[in-house]
Amino acid sequence: MKTTSSLAVTRRSLLRAQALFGILLTVSAVAPRTAHAARSPLIHGRAAWQARSPRGTVRLSSGRPRRLIIHHTATGNTSDGSLARAYSLARAIQSHHMDTFGWIDTGQHFTVSRGAFILEGRDGSLDSLDSAQGMVIGSHCYGQNTVSIGIETEGTYTHVAPPEEQYEALVGLCTRLCRQYGLPASEIYGHRDFNATLCPGDALYASLPQLRYDVDERLIDPELSETRHVALADVSEETWEGLVPFMPPLEFVRR
Repeated sequence: MKTTSSLAVTRRSLLRAQALFGILLTVSAVAPRTAHAARSPLIHGRAAWQARSPRGTVRLSSGRPRRLIIHHTATGNTSDGSLARAYSLARAIQSHHMDTFGWIDTGQHFTVSRGAFILEGRDGSLDSLDSAQGMVIGSHCYGQNTVSIGIETEGTYTHVAPPEEQYEALVGLCTRLCRQYGLPASEIYGHRDFNATLCPGDALYASLPQLRYDVDERLIDPELSETRHVALADVSEETWEGLVPFMPPLEFVRR
C-alpha cells in the first residue's frame, strides 16, 4: 500500500509539473505579442498639437484611397523623441506648407515622429479614417493626391534607416490604414515611385519590402498591434509655453 501511495503521489506531482511547464510555454509564447501590442501607438489629433485652421475648404473624395505613400521630412535626425517635439514638428510642417508653398493646409495625412508619435496632418484625415467613407484629398505627391494617403516620416533617411520604435509606429499606422480601407500591404509605395525625388531616402525606400511584409503579417493576424485613435491629448498650457519654434527645410513637390 505504501508503494502504491508513493507512486500515486509521484504521478500527481509529475502531472502538475507538466501542466505548469505547459503554462510557462504558453506565457512565453504570448508574452512578446502582448508586449508588442502594449507599444501600439496612438494617433494624436490636430487639436492636440494646436493646428491652424485651413485657409480654405479641404476637399473630400467619395472613393477610398488606393494606396499609401511613404515620405521622409528631410529634416535632421534629432535625438529628441519627446511628445513636445512631435507637436512642434507638426506645427512647423503646417506653417511651411501654408506659408511657403501657399497650400490651404498641411499636405500629408499623417506624420510619424522620431519619437514614434503619430499625428494627424491635413484637416479631416482622422474622421475619414474612422468612418472609412472616402478620404481627404491631400497635397503630398503630384498625380496621386486624390487616390492616396500620404505619411511623413520625420528624419532624413538617405543613408540610415529610421529608429526601431519609429519604424514600429509606421508599421502600426500602415496596418490600421490598410485594414480600415481594405488595402493590401502591396499597395504601400515610396514618394519616388511616382515623382522625380529622392524621397523617402535610399535607406527608408530599401526598407519598404520589409514594411509591406510586416504590415501583411499584422493584417493576417488580428491579435498583433494596431494603432488606436485619441482625439485630444492631455497637455497642460505650461507644456505649450515651453515649446521652441521649429522650422525645418522640407522636401515636397511644389504643385
